[in-house]
Amino acid sequence: MSRTLARTAISASLLALGLGSLTAVSAWGANYPVTPGQRATAQEVSQAGVPLSELAPNAPDTYTVKKGDTLWDISKIYLLKPWRWPELWGMNLQEIRNPHLIYPGQVLYLDKSNGRARLTLARPVSSAQDGKLSPQVRAEPLASDAIASVPMSLIGPFLTDAVVFETNELETAPRIVATQEGRVMLGRGDRAYVRGDVSGARLWQIFREPKPLTDPDTGEILGFEARHVGAAELVRAADKSQTPEGGAIVPSTFLVTQLREEAGVGDRLAPLPPKDYSPFAPHAPNGPLSGRIISLYGDHLSAGQNQIVALNRGLRDGVERGHVLALWSAGSTRPDSTDPDHAMLQLPDERNGLLFVFRVFERVSYALILNVQDPVKPGDRFSQP
Repeated sequence: MSRTLARTAISASLLALGLGSLTAVSAWGANYPVTPGQRATAQEVSQAGVPLSELAPNAPDTYTVKKGDTLWDISKIYLLKPWRWPELWGMNLQEIRNPHLIYPGQVLYLDKSNGRARLTLARPVSSAQDGKLSPQVRAEPLASDAIASVPMSLIGPFLTDAVVFETNELETAPRIVATQEGRVMLGRGDRAYVRGDVSGARLWQIFREPKPLTDPDTGEILGFEARHVGAAELVRAADKSQTPEGGAIVPSTFLVTQLREEAGVGDRLAPLPPKDYSPFAPHAPNGPLSGRIISLYGDHLSAGQNQIVALNRGLRDGVERGHVLALWSAGSTRPDSTDPDHAMLQLPDERNGLLFVFRVFERVSYALILNVQDPVKPGDRFSQP
């Protein structure tokens, strides 16, 4: 490898600490965070790589990143345990400035030497026909082209829609009290009339009656999950100075801009928070972490791949965005058919799939089911992978 190519490989490959960015274009150029866990891993294995035994059986020597790839996709190509991606990539902590950029068209190189494997990224050096290097204009891809951690189409809407309130604060939140022309239900583009203090924002979310999320082990109410109905924009706030004769209440006027299901009288409003597009990449917890699935998002009795579940662990328990967790299905109880006394057997729990945590509250988290063998139910266990 030439000196220029080597230098390019070193500096470019060390972007791999996060790989996929979900950050808006205007925010690019900032120094994105490196978690303490990732930094510790980087310091420990920055030169070592991973044992060859950890590579996937058909891990290619080179791979060209394609549009639509995600960090999880690429990690699965190379590793038996995709969440160990920081150990595969060489990382120079002094060089890291923006570690969350990797683009379609870039080529990954797998270096297998001394019983270890490392992944680097480099571009070939162009030269003129006479063999001499010539200056060229280098075109940088747009930040929005950078690959994501997991498909954003699966979790994007839930970055704001999946909300857990610490208390049932929606009981006192602004509420829809009337609809346009007396309609029973509201559709997109309809006007809704709202009572309550709406001075805090212009864009709002519409929620149905929240349900308590109860820890299946302790019975503790961990929060209140509000069922997301849609979004609305404030058109005209109520003006108390123009109260008509007789003291009738003039509500605020909203325009329904987005709906997941029909909205109606009694639904509550909460300010629409900005979507958190800060980078997060798949990684295992630093230590033991276990818990249970509280509920399945939406009206489902069981869940499968690419569906969302709520977990009974959150910030206070050390859960981070990007955590990869193992799913377990509970072992059944059955009689021993070979025993004349038919003694009861408790079969062990079995590994059932993987979760990817993408939104974390104080006592609750939301996770995407990356893969699963049997349907997932409330009460199923999870642990570090």
